[in-house]
Amino acid sequence: MARTLFDKLWDQHTVEELDDSLSLIYIDRIFLHERTGSIALQSLHEAGRTVRDPQRTFCTMDHIVDTTSGRNDNTQMPSGKDFIESTRRETEAAGIRLFDMDDPLQGIVHVISPEQGIALPGLTLVCPDSHTCAQGALGALAWGVGSSDVEHALVTQTLRVNRPRNMLVRFEGNLREGVTAKDMILNLISTHGAKGGAGYAVEFGGSAVRALNMEARMTLCNMAVEFSAFTGLIAPDAITTNYLQGRPHAPAGEAWDRAVLQWQALRSDDDAEFDWEIVIDVEDIEPTVTWGTSPQHAAGISASIPAPKGEPEQKALHYQNLEAGTALDGIAIDAAFIGSCTNSRISDLRAAAQMINGHKVAEGVAAVIVPGSSQVKAAAEAEGLDKVFTEAGFEWRESGCSMCFYAGGETFGEKKRVISSTNRNFEGRQGPGTRTHLASPITVVASAIRGKITDPREFL
Repeated sequence: MARTLFDKLWDQHTVEELDDSLSLIYIDRIFLHERTGSIALQSLHEAGRTVRDPQRTFCTMDHIVDTTSGRNDNTQMPSGKDFIESTRRETEAAGIRLFDMDDPLQGIVHVISPEQGIALPGLTLVCPDSHTCAQGALGALAWGVGSSDVEHALVTQTLRVNRPRNMLVRFEGNLREGVTAKDMILNLISTHGAKGGAGYAVEFGGSAVRALNMEARMTLCNMAVEFSAFTGLIAPDAITTNYLQGRPHAPAGEAWDRAVLQWQALRSDDDAEFDWEIVIDVEDIEPTVTWGTSPQHAAGISASIPAPKGEPEQKALHYQNLEAGTALDGIAIDAAFIGSCTNSRISDLRAAAQMINGHKVAEGVAAVIVPGSSQVKAAAEAEGLDKVFTEAGFEWRESGCSMCFYAGGETFGEKKRVISSTNRNFEGRQGPGTRTHLASPITVVASAIRGKITDPREFL
C-alpha cells in the first residue's frame, strides 16, 4: 500500500495502536528549554520519578536569558534567575546535556538541534515549544508538546498521540528575486487561513521547495504551526545529507553510510494519496508583510490593507492603528528586529548584511539583530557581518529568543511599530501594545533603511 512520508515515520514509531486514531508513539529525542523544561524536570523530581534516557534528552538556555552584551543570570524577565538556576540544578541531577549561557554551542532550541545533528531524518523529536516543527525540514517527525506531555515522554520515552491526516503543499516554479521561504509560508497562511492546516501533518514539496537550502526549509516548516498544522516536514535529499554530514550528533563512518541509505527511503511513494493537496505557483508570490494580528493578515508588499471581513479583522486594524486601503509599502516603523527560530541562521544574516552594506538605519528607528545560536554569532563575526550591521546602526546581540516574545522582559515599547523576522504578530507578542509586522530578514533591512515598510527589491 502506497504511503506518505508522514505515514512511514508514524508507523515506524508506533509502539501500540490504542484505537482507530490514537497511538502510542516512541520518542527518539527530547529537547527542553529553561522556561518550561525546568518546571517539568522539577515536577518529576518532586514526584520521585526519573528521566528514562538522559542521553536522548537535551536542554538549552534560550527563552529567559537576556541577549545584551555581558549578560548574566539576572535577567530582565521576572523570576528569570529562578528559572535559570532551577534548570542547572535539575539537568545536572538528571544527567541531561545542558547548553548553558556560556557554552559556545548555546542557542535557540530549534536552531541548535539541527546545528548539532540532534534532529535527524527519520527520528521523532518533541519539545515543550510550539515551533518544534521547524526540525521537520530534516525529514524528522517533530512537534511541540505541553508540559505534562513532556513529563510523560521523559519518564517513558513514549507519548499517546492522535494521528493527524495528511496534507501536501506543493510550491512549484522559480522564486522571483527578493522572495524568500518566509514569503512562501506567509502566502500560504494568508491564502488558506491560520486554521487551514488544523488536524493535518503537512508535507512541503514541489520544485521550489527542492531548490531551497536547508535553512530556508527550516523557515518554511517553522511556521507550519501558524497554519495550525500538527507538524511540517520535508523529505530528506542530498541537500539534507550535505547539511548534516560531520555534525556532532550525526552518524559517522560506516554508520553514516548506512544512515544515508535508510534516509533515501524517507519519501512519499509516487502514488501515495493525501487527504488534501494545495498547489502554489511561487512566481505569483512577492515579498509579503503582515498588517494585522494574525499571520493570516498578510499581503504582498505592493498591496493595500483589505477591508475587514468581520469583527476580528476590525479589532486587528484598531490594535495596529491602521485603516483599510492603506498601502503596505510606506507605513512608518519605529523599530526593526531580526532574530527568532524562524529567521536567525547564518544564511539569513548573510542576506541581511549584503543588503544593509553601504546603507544606514533610518534616524529614529531602533534596530536589533539577535543570532539564533552562539555558533551562528561566531560564524557571522568571523565573516565580519557584525561590523556591517553595527556600522549601519543595528545593535548586535548574544543568541537567544529575545524579542520574539514578551514575558515581562525586554520590549521596543507600547504602541511602537516593529517590522520583525519573527513568527507571531499577536497582540502583545513583542510587548504590551507593541504593533508587529512579520516579514523576511531582507524586507526588515530594507524597511530599517527607509524608516518605513519597504519592498526589498528596491535594494537588489
